[in-house]
Amino acid sequence: MLNVKNLSFSYKKIPVLKDLSFNVKPGEYLAIIGESGCGKSTLLKVLRGEYDLNNGTVFWKKEQILGPKYNLVIGYGFMKYVAQEFELEPFISVSENIGQHLSNFFKEEKKERIAELLEVVELTDLATTKVKLLSGGQKQRVALARALANAPEILLLDEPFSHIDNFKKQSLRRNIFSYLKDKNITCIVASHDKEDVLGFADQMIVLNDNKIEAYNTPEQLYSKPETPLIASFFGEFNVINNVIVYAHQLKIVKQSHLKATVKNAYFKGNHYLIEANLDGNKVFFENKIGLKINSNHYLEIIK
Repeated sequence: MLNVKNLSFSYKKIPVLKDLSFNVKPGEYLAIIGESGCGKSTLLKVLRGEYDLNNGTVFWKKEQILGPKYNLVIGYGFMKYVAQEFELEPFISVSENIGQHLSNFFKEEKKERIAELLEVVELTDLATTKVKLLSGGQKQRVALARALANAPEILLLDEPFSHIDNFKKQSLRRNIFSYLKDKNITCIVASHDKEDVLGFADQMIVLNDNKIEAYNTPEQLYSKPETPLIASFFGEFNVINNVIVYAHQLKIVKQSHLKATVKNAYFKGNHYLIEANLDGNKVFFENKIGLKINSNHYLEIIK
């Protein structure tokens, strides 16, 4: 497994990561979430061996992952890292980029491997297209396929679907994460998007103030968010009487001690998100239909 123990890292004497400890089993998917600047990308780079640690250790199985003080070449053969900046060859085709580091001694196997990965990232129709002609989202998909080409044991992904439009994101997520599970590839993903996590991740780390604020399954963190930061990742929420309540957990009833005045109604497809005033505080709740501005309604918390 990946074993991280008491990891601390500072950049130019500025603490970025403080005393992190966690484990990831082979084939598991660990999601790392947190606000911008919390250290998500830095953690991936540290796990890759791009930086030297101030304290702590990182092991993959029995091999210690070390930084540039110990390695002339950054990185390890069993691990692949896909950053937000794609290091692709612009003047060769999509297929050539994916197969760039595959052996030419087994040409038929190489051809089959490239075809398999083109299907996973939904780029079969663009196999012969030069990368320079692709959109940002298409380039991101090429980078994902290239990282998988040599069947790594562990894959580090930094905002892996950030450049991909909504028309492709859902199916691509299913393809990628199903493929990783099927091949027993360990995956660590830094993301700000709950859709990258819910339904896929086995474990989830919430980074805040350079430290781990929460570490549990997505189901557990969603159902029992201990802080507003955790709740905010999953959706609109309120703090009522010191209790965190999601917008969908507030329902209109005939009578209660919670009387709110509607200020706005936002259409969300299968429901409206209602913004209201409750005792001088802003609250949000969901309703099947839009509500009249300045109308009053009684609310009840239903969990």
